[in-house]
Amino acid sequence: MIAHTKSALDAMLDHPKPGREDWWWCDALFMAPPVLARLNAATGDKKYIDYLNTMWWDTTDLLFDQEAKLYYRDKNYVGKLNPNGKKIFWARGNGWVMAGTVRVLQCLPKNNQDRKRYVTLLRTMAASVSRLQREDGLWRPSLLDPQEVPVPETSSSAFFCYALAWGINHGDLERQTYLPVVKKAWQGLVGAVRTDGKLGYVQPIGALPANFTSEDNQEYGSGAFLLAGSEMYKLK
Repeated sequence: MIAHTKSALDAMLDHPKPGREDWWWCDALFMAPPVLARLNAATGDKKYIDYLNTMWWDTTDLLFDQEAKLYYRDKNYVGKLNPNGKKIFWARGNGWVMAGTVRVLQCLPKNNQDRKRYVTLLRTMAASVSRLQREDGLWRPSLLDPQEVPVPETSSSAFFCYALAWGINHGDLERQTYLPVVKKAWQGLVGAVRTDGKLGYVQPIGALPANFTSEDNQEYGSGAFLLAGSEMYKLK
């Protein structure tokens, strides 16, 4: 059943590119790495984890801002300022990264030499995003400038909720510190579900903070909401 997936990834490994070239936008850290981690778990072949680690940290070296402890969406935003003079850190992009981090940790061997680096990254980003949570429990599209697009954004908020709850459930994040953040986020997310069952306030496909309304929804927003719910269900 995984033969085609394995074949496609083996072709990638046979002709490797640097992470900053192949995974040049931060969303990619959700898309490719968990598949590699799962393929390693399925086959026992360490080459998939070695490739994953090399690619992940090369992308991080390019996109991770050491001051804000957040990821730029891609190289075009590194150091770039918005009209209000703030660095542009797109909420959903950082949500993809945090969710990708925990999905890698789900399948990364406990004894892998890079596991502590992923846990440290999760803890670092958890501290960064938690400070930026708004009173309604949700995050705004521009993390450092909530007034740039002053409406809640649920896909990023759901990814943050998911990653933080996963970290609590697996002992990688301090429960006392992050449980209030997670509960507040979940309350905000549930409040954004309309009477017809649709999750609102999901920013459409894009690459930077942009305007949208309570009517907007995309599949990845609903998927992120379900991921968050899967971890909230496990919270004690």
